Amino acid sequence: MTPQGRSSDSGERGARRRIGWKWLAPLALGLLGSLAGLLLFAGFRPEPAPITRADVREAVATSIARAAEAPPNSTEVYQTILPSLVYIQTEGDEKGDRGPGIGSGVIVRSDGMILTANHVIDGARTITVRFADGSESRAEVVNVLPNDLAVLHADTGPELIVPAVLAGSMQVGDETYAVGNPLGLTASLSAGVISGLNRTIPPGHGTLELTGLIQFDAAVNPGSSGGPLLNRRGQVIGIVTALANAASERSFTGIGFAVPLAGTGGPGGLQR
Repeated sequence: MTPQGRSSDSGERGARRRIGWKWLAPLALGLLGSLAGLLLFAGFRPEPAPITRADVREAVATSIARAAEAPPNSTEVYQTILPSLVYIQTEGDEKGDRGPGIGSGVIVRSDGMILTANHVIDGARTITVRFADGSESRAEVVNVLPNDLAVLHADTGPELIVPAVLAGSMQVGDETYAVGNPLGLTASLSAGVISGLNRTIPPGHGTLELTGLIQFDAAVNPGSSGGPLLNRRGQVIGIVTALANAASERSFTGIGFAVPLAGTGGPGGLQR
């Protein structure tokens, strides 16, 4: 190449270097500015406050409060219905067609009226009821309602009468609780769900056809009959009346039935 050519190449390279420095200079200044900002922020940022005893006490109190939250529904249901629960004991009739028996009932009115299943007391020579406070009394049948329901009135009641609250609204899948005296085990609670509505039990062994029944899977056994079937608020939605069993044994295998109270007209419909 000629000297002029070399001189021209040197000039171009110098121009490129000047352009590169012009581009790098703002970038370098920006990085330096960012670094300076971070250093200033670190220098002026306040230190976190130390944990005090008051903070510890507050954290402990919060943990205790969370651990003592509202009890499960089943606990509340049981405590709600327990004062209204009745243990029923019967003696057979004069002919000897009926032996001693046990069942359950629930106080449904402030005057001490007791609702139970009619087959628990039907044909009994004597009926004795025991209340939640341990007091006992003879009782008599004052009314028989359709679908295996009966109303009893005790000669003497407990000092404090706590009638249960009746309810009629329910649907399949709702939580439900059965409370009664299965196999003589007093004041027992079992839990399940409503598994069907409007069931019918055909007549048999001298019983009438029962219709419109609530089907549920909370465990019940002989002695549970007449006891309340409850919703999750402790309100009575039905009276336990039967259990279904594919075998000949009278033990529970997963299906129970209760008479709904929607058609009784509430406590006012249980007239003496």
